[in-house]
Amino acid sequence: MKKAGKTKIWLAQTRANFLILAVLLVAIGLAYAAKYQTGGTFNWLHAVLIIIGTVSAHASVNLFNEFSDFQTKIDFNTHRTPFSGGSGMLVEGNTNPKSVLAASVGTLLMAAAIGVYFAVASHWLIGAISLVGAFAIVFYTKLLAKMLLGELFSGLTLGSLVVVGTFVAMNGTPETSFADLVPQEVWLMSVPPGILTALLLFLNEFPDAAADKKGGRNHLVIKLGKQKAAWLYVFGMAATFDMIILLPIFGISSMWVYLALLPLPLAVKASITAVKYPDNFEKLVPAMGMNVMVVLLTDLLIAVAVFIQLF
Repeated sequence: MKKAGKTKIWLAQTRANFLILAVLLVAIGLAYAAKYQTGGTFNWLHAVLIIIGTVSAHASVNLFNEFSDFQTKIDFNTHRTPFSGGSGMLVEGNTNPKSVLAASVGTLLMAAAIGVYFAVASHWLIGAISLVGAFAIVFYTKLLAKMLLGELFSGLTLGSLVVVGTFVAMNGTPETSFADLVPQEVWLMSVPPGILTALLLFLNEFPDAAADKKGGRNHLVIKLGKQKAAWLYVFGMAATFDMIILLPIFGISSMWVYLALLPLPLAVKASITAVKYPDNFEKLVPAMGMNVMVVLLTDLLIAVAVFIQLF
């Protein structure tokens, strides 16, 4: 196999096209870190380390998930789409379980090492966030996805906590008290990205609900049924954009954050499709694509809105 072929396979294996989510979440945290910086210069080396650590953590959870779904045979029964059902690399024999597990552990250790550095250099909260993240990575498929907690922990660890953790890593010091560590705006604006990450996973679970149940999972789509789950998806999307609308009204965020409302028409269309066709695979796939675009564009525009305020 040519080297280019191996690279392409491993990019697919890690679901590299989805790793942009980690970069955009870090970008939100970096934007707020620059906005609330009280002294000194912006530490670009720290910014790069945070991106590497977060992307490594995201790659690790993708790899652990692929390994687990191969072991439980879930990936042999899924309707694979560009957004769900796994990469197919293990099922097709392009990679092997041993190498995928080794890559899972390796990327996790890289993320953990960077987390330890920032826990010492910036603030102990980074250590706590890193532990929660590591727990979610290792136990997502073995535990969380079987206890109706998968979506919640995904939203936290690959959403809200990335934004907050990036801010703390950039601006925190070991002497900073917890009460003074994170401004109210950062706490509250970390919530919409967290909900969106949870919704990204949530809608992608619809086509694979039967395969997931057969493989031992018990997530919200299985528990609620697809029709009720579709309405929960609508509620989550509404809560996301309602919060973006309300924060400037209450004087917590700048009006620039309304840039993040631009993907709202796509969110409405995806929500309508999910409610009308929760069991229709062909209709859901375009909605899943719209959902991905809503998540990525909204996160990007939140970061842009904050960066604009620096000039």
